[in-house]
Amino acid sequence: MRPDTPAENVDHNAEAARLERTAGLYPEDAEALLLRAAAHLELAGARPAASTLYDRLLSSPASLEHPHLVRSLKAANLWEYGHEAEARAIIDGVRAEAPRDPAPWVIVAEALEAHDELEAAQETFTEGVRLLLTDVAEPPYSTHPLLYGRHRVRRMLGVAHDEWDRLADALHPSAVSLDELHDPKRVWSLGSDNPAELTAEINRLRAELGAYREALSRPFPVAVLHWPEPELTELLGAYPTLAEEYPSHATHLSTIETSLRELASSGTPNLGIVTGTVPSYEAFAASEASSPGEVSLLPQYATTLAARGRAVQWPPQRGAVCWCGSGRGYGGCHGAE
Repeated sequence: MRPDTPAENVDHNAEAARLERTAGLYPEDAEALLLRAAAHLELAGARPAASTLYDRLLSSPASLEHPHLVRSLKAANLWEYGHEAEARAIIDGVRAEAPRDPAPWVIVAEALEAHDELEAAQETFTEGVRLLLTDVAEPPYSTHPLLYGRHRVRRMLGVAHDEWDRLADALHPSAVSLDELHDPKRVWSLGSDNPAELTAEINRLRAELGAYREALSRPFPVAVLHWPEPELTELLGAYPTLAEEYPSHATHLSTIETSLRELASSGTPNLGIVTGTVPSYEAFAASEASSPGEVSLLPQYATTLAARGRAVQWPPQRGAVCWCGSGRGYGGCHGAE
């Protein structure tokens, strides 16, 4: 949710205003767009304005997909400009509600960590790990920051490794180990007069930053458009000129998987799938002053959905259900060789 484009390259206030306008045009995507707008306001130093956006979202919590995420972001933002008591109250509430999404756990734990509440941060990371990863054979990608954050805080506290720390070590993709990245003595080396020590530390920091950016700041994916069967039936009934593009639903699903595999084999990164609906597509066609029956409009629609944060990662995580909506595991459905 948080952009990490350097402030000198982006007018964050202008980008926040643009995202707010876009949210007005696409209310079904307002939550994701306003969270990104709030992130830009935080980067611009306009933290009260960011809190206003969080409050705007929370004023209608029934319609939010991720209310715990919004509350945790609000708490972290409040603490940064002096509202510690309110932030702590929100953090306690998020922990008590035990969300099944790893992102709120990471955000509130890192807020505690940033304010030197290391014991509380470790407890929070651990609560999230136990809730989300107990008896899980393959931790989903989204839970990796939870494990890494817990490892970091425990390293700072000088606590011996346990099974969760060893799992974090095994999952960490960088050539620099987590133990080295999270070594408290690294802070001291930054004040060294020894050029070799400083060079080594700069290299480690570069490796850490690269891994962090890869995890939290992925570009928009190359997205392929997916129509669920009822939507495709309605689409072809209304716009029969698209029948050549979609001869059958089974062929459509097979084409999606084949296209994504070809893109992956060519080295294209960050692939995704966006799911279309007929009303949304018709509204998009109207905004482009074009006919929904135009085949050339389909990839533009997919790109627009991806830019609005509607893409899901392909391939799915190991053990996840297939993207096609069958309810079967991906490995036993379209992921089968």
